[in-house]
Amino acid sequence: MFKQFSFAILTLALAVVMTSCQSGSTPAQDEAREAVTTAPAPTNAQPAPTVAVPQGPTTAMEFSESTFDFGTVTEGEVVSHTFSFTNTGSEPLIISDAKGSCGCTVPSKPTAPIAPGEAGEITVNFNSKNKSGARNQKVTVTANTNPAQTFIYLTGNVEKDPAAATQK
Repeated sequence: MFKQFSFAILTLALAVVMTSCQSGSTPAQDEAREAVTTAPAPTNAQPAPTVAVPQGPTTAMEFSESTFDFGTVTEGEVVSHTFSFTNTGSEPLIISDAKGSCGCTVPSKPTAPIAPGEAGEITVNFNSKNKSGARNQKVTVTANTNPAQTFIYLTGNVEKDPAAATQK
């Protein structure tokens, strides 16, 4: 009887140990968990670009217009517009960058500092080749202002060239 009792206790203890060690997950779940926890970080991951707060004194700029509507043009035409601005601050205005929202929008910025109270210009060229429909082209102007970025826009509509459509 002692042997049977010992065997029952041993079997019960073994059953408790075996069930307590199970995690309750399937092999597929274990494999998925391992893949997630051991996956290497992507090598091409780059942090989102941030605009640095200007160092030193800041100034202010004011555009006479922030949006130019070029109306309707035919695909392939180049639209050019000059945006005028004034340095309304008390420090020289230094425009460090002017970038279009895509390669079809190309701004040209002044390279010399703009003195307080003086005016400057940024000319923006938009090439409508292979563009059609409503357009809203953004130019980001970065300068020693607070905030550091100011936005100007070219808007309008680009219609497909009917002559080009019939030649195909």
